[in-house]
Parts: sequence; structure tokens; C-alpha cells
Amino acid sequence: MKAFIDTSSLIKLYHKEIDSNKILNTLSNVEDIYLSELTRIEVLSALWKKVREGSLKEDNAIKVISCFQSDYNKFQWIKLETQIIETASDLLMKYGNKGLRTLDSLQFASALILKDTSCIFFTSDKLLKTLFIEENLNVI
Repeated sequence: MKAFIDTSSLIKLYHKEIDSNKILNTLSNVEDIYLSELTRIEVLSALWKKVREGSLKEDNAIKVISCFQSDYNKFQWIKLETQIIETASDLLMKYGNKGLRTLDSLQFASALILKDTSCIFFTSDKLLKTLFIEENLNVI
């Protein structure tokens, strides 16, 4: 089985949060984990935000970033190619009025690449979860 994980859920694998254990347990049966190439940047941004907000110390953030970077080869990366950009644009036209934003549209478009495969989809973002379900993705 495959899994697509957006940044909001992936961060829970590297920084203990609510639902971290649920995600880890579900992934134990997954062979391939797919991430949008955008995730490389979003993880860094999310961790530095936690440092700025005081919920994560800088030295711990650096350790987590190093761990994530060491894991790059464990993931299947969905490249931000023209098809993803075009799909993200279409998704913004379809769901922009519901609050879909730029980076989430790119994550969403990346997830849709796997729509017709045996894949489970992880997102901890409430809006994305709703939209994933609306697009008939198997959301956990």
C-alpha cells in the first residue's frame, strides 16, 4: 500500500504532537510514502515557526531537520512539475471560495496524482481533509 502525507501530518512524525502515534501506527503497513517536493520547504518553515513561537528549542529544531534530511531517500518525491501547477490552479478555481490557499493547492494537486492508486492520504489540515474527501481520496 502507498501513502501520501502532507506536511501537516508529516511534521507529526518528527515532532511529537496529537495524532503522532495514530499516524505512525497506520504507516506500519505502508510500503511507499509519497511526499510533494514542496514538503522539503514546508517542514523547515513549520519547524522554525515552532522555534519562534517557543514550542521547540532551536537546537532540537536543527536535530529534527537533520533527521528529516537524512530520511529523504526513504520517500517517493512528487516533483512540482507543470501538471501539478496546472492542477493546483484548477483546484484554486474550484475551491478558492472555500479557503484553499496556494501552498495547500500544491499539496492537494500532488496528492491527486495518486488518486487512482491503492493509496491512503494523510492530512491534519481540516480544510484539506474536507476537500480530499470531496475528491474521493481515502483519507485517514
